[in-house]
Amino acid sequence: MKLKPIYALAISAMMLSSCKEDFIERPSLSGTTTGNYYNNAEEVRAATSTLYSGLPWRNYESRAQDAIGDVMSGNMFTYTDVDYLNFTVSSASERIGATWGAFYKIIGYANVMIKTFEEKKAAGGGAAYLDPAIAECHFIRGTIYFYIARTWGAAPIITDPGATALSGNFNIPRYLQKDVMRFALEELQLAEAGLPESDVPGRLTKYSAKGMMAKLHLYNKDYANAKAKAEEVINSGKYTLVDDYNGMFTKMSMNNNAESLFSIQHQLAQDPWGTGNIKNPDRGASALRTAEADAWEMYVPSLDLLKEYEFGDLRRKWSVMEHGWTKPEWKPQRVNAPKYNAFMANGFKYDTLQPTEEGGSLSPTRANIAKYFAGPGKSFGGDAVLGQNSGNNVVLLRYADILLIYAEATLGGAASTTDAKALQAVNAVRARAGLAPRTSVTLDQILHERRVEFAFEGDYWYDIQRQGFAKAKEMIQKQNRGSAGNPTYITNFTEDKMYLPIPAGEIVQDPELGKDPVPYYN
Repeated sequence: MKLKPIYALAISAMMLSSCKEDFIERPSLSGTTTGNYYNNAEEVRAATSTLYSGLPWRNYESRAQDAIGDVMSGNMFTYTDVDYLNFTVSSASERIGATWGAFYKIIGYANVMIKTFEEKKAAGGGAAYLDPAIAECHFIRGTIYFYIARTWGAAPIITDPGATALSGNFNIPRYLQKDVMRFALEELQLAEAGLPESDVPGRLTKYSAKGMMAKLHLYNKDYANAKAKAEEVINSGKYTLVDDYNGMFTKMSMNNNAESLFSIQHQLAQDPWGTGNIKNPDRGASALRTAEADAWEMYVPSLDLLKEYEFGDLRRKWSVMEHGWTKPEWKPQRVNAPKYNAFMANGFKYDTLQPTEEGGSLSPTRANIAKYFAGPGKSFGGDAVLGQNSGNNVVLLRYADILLIYAEATLGGAASTTDAKALQAVNAVRARAGLAPRTSVTLDQILHERRVEFAFEGDYWYDIQRQGFAKAKEMIQKQNRGSAGNPTYITNFTEDKMYLPIPAGEIVQDPELGKDPVPYYN
């Protein structure tokens, strides 16, 4: 999807102004009115395109997604977010504050767009283009609340931040997690009803909503509905697994491919810190550092994840750089090191045995992340990079997830299943990875498949969490979370660590957030 410039929202008075708490941030109440704007599909779709843009998502997508989804789950090792690695996260954590602010800011966009479009429709605006736009907003709002419910458990639900701000009553309570989840589901149901069967690549459709609903139902252990929704996506015939797994995350040409149901949309623009994907420098090996594409290796694969891959699993080399990993087309020059300025004339080869030589790397776990590392930059053989940003979308829901949701929902609470369709779904994912098919499947085998399939995509923590405290504790305590030569195991995992604390600054401004949650629904 070709995004409209962010100024489309400024024109339509959608830029956020600051309010007392992050979760009641709202667009300006002055500016363009519904009477003189949103008169055609182009104007409306320009506004909703910003919901997909990397700009409102960036404070979650950049580092917070890694810290919460992969460091906390044991998939990544880091020296930066150690509190997530060892479960000592405090309410003052930068990542928590960034995620909270990003999520409620996106909700603020969606809230005001819904109200604005409904007012426009009531005034005689075209339902043909306003209804799908309203449905897009419901999808985004439902998806964000699904993330919020899984990240914090109980949390505020805000649907009209303008009214809240104008009322002067900022004492917003936390609502029960089950109610936040119910609200998220109802939003996705509205999205399903209003979205089109198909649209241009990158835009949401009914099947995006069905897929996210399947994921939410699975989290709630509502296996019948999870299976039904996943099956609707499968039977649509609109999606397939792509052959180039690594390319989904590293090639702009593969943005919005046949596997993607919902992605944060990125593009390279004149402003290198604008709408680009900024995961690139946090993941690349330091040996690939160039002036064009820095590589800080802030996050690296955990030793425990590396042990999880089966022998011959192609996803390992598609996701991880290890000794002997090669990219013949990458021919970078090392920054501030003239000795090495032409040292990769024959391409890049990852080398942990000679870390001071060409391609040498000695990360804490002797590996680096290949997923979402676009390369050293176009002029050195990698994909396009600008200001250390890439133009690669960040995928939040893809078809492989639908297949594994279907299999797990078919399994339900049973010890194993030999259901033909469930095995077909699991084995399609395994076949792409070059692995032999299974003749039966258990929950632990599906969780294994999910871990290696979605490694470094910010999802595995929620897979652990939804198992419940007892199994989550068992899974976490088995993990080696240390570095090479320094095995480390968690011994302090308690039930209160299943969810992150509310940001301290939010509780100071709204003491209700520090109290027990209350029902949202009567």
